Amino acid sequence: MEHVFPTYAQYPMEIVSGHDWHLVDSHHKSYLDFTSGIGVCSFGYSNDWIEQSVINQLGKVWHTSNLYPSSLQDEVAASLCPAGMLAFFCNSGTEANEAAFKLARKATGKGKVLAFNNGFHGRTYGSMSLTGNPDIQTGFKPLVPEVSFADYNDPQALDAINEGLAAVILEVIQGEGGVVNGNGEWLQKVAAKCHDQGVLLIIDEVQTGIGRTGMKFAFQHYDLDPDIITCAKALGNGLPIGAMLGKKELAKAFGPGSHGTTFGGNKIALASAKAVLEQLTPKFLAEVQEKSQAVFAAIHKQISPLTVVDSVSGLGLMIGIHLSAAVKVEDVIGQLQENGLLTLSAKHNTLRLLPPLVMSEADLLAGIDQIAAVLAKVAAVSESQSV
Repeated sequence: MEHVFPTYAQYPMEIVSGHDWHLVDSHHKSYLDFTSGIGVCSFGYSNDWIEQSVINQLGKVWHTSNLYPSSLQDEVAASLCPAGMLAFFCNSGTEANEAAFKLARKATGKGKVLAFNNGFHGRTYGSMSLTGNPDIQTGFKPLVPEVSFADYNDPQALDAINEGLAAVILEVIQGEGGVVNGNGEWLQKVAAKCHDQGVLLIIDEVQTGIGRTGMKFAFQHYDLDPDIITCAKALGNGLPIGAMLGKKELAKAFGPGSHGTTFGGNKIALASAKAVLEQLTPKFLAEVQEKSQAVFAAIHKQISPLTVVDSVSGLGLMIGIHLSAAVKVEDVIGQLQENGLLTLSAKHNTLRLLPPLVMSEADLLAGIDQIAAVLAKVAAVSESQSV
């Protein structure tokens, strides 16, 4: 591309169309998609319910400012929020985390926030300052002050939670950081310590939320009680929308003029979000969990025993295959692309899988077969070279 900043390392194909859970490039090659646009298009690329909802809204009005009330915002918020919470709509996960950062400081009157190494919360100054990845922060200092970091899943991190903090922010599963599962007991202890010390608990559900793990939000697997939740990605199934959800008692800190956005709560994006949430039923989530069990069973049988695989992590249809140093994850991704399967990477040489939640079990297992075949081939080459 000649007229766009080279911000992204891009793969050598342009996606021009899609249907169900398949994508097609400009050379008419079809791919089975295990990326969902980085966890976004959970309902695939030809969902009639979402499409019709957006078309209906297009025929009414595309945009009004937040100077006017929106019953559609309130309707989506009612479907999205856990009991006792309110929503603030924005355009992305980064913006949701910015709003959460601001709300935590304003509501508590304190500045310090604890985040975790390998966590990812976005790339604007506030959210980047909360991101425990020095590579992302390189060249952009000074960052927002009074953010400290602890090691994820480390019991010693509990010692850093005290009444001097405004908030603790974490992901239940660290996505960009390598699909690192939070230890359930540790997560519960973090939550308990936050509440005991009067510290707000912010859970970043940007990648894990909206059904990705088989629950509406991943924190529900561990019976946590967050004060603030952030979400985005799958909420609009590809249309840009994010949301910060916070307990009602925080509302007095976010009155008129305290925060704002021109496009947040846009009616077209909300129409898509409404259709997404209407389909995110208990039956649908149970089906995601059932498919996940079949996928993990296949992975543990076909992939875990391979010599180039160190371990497997994840929950629901958020999966990390942690590769040994003998193979580079980008080489594996390239071979899979040649075979017509799209996958992702994450930190620490992790092959990351985020297939659309609507994908059939048969195609999910077919994708696992392809990954197993490529990794077996890579393992054979690696073993022959080490002889």
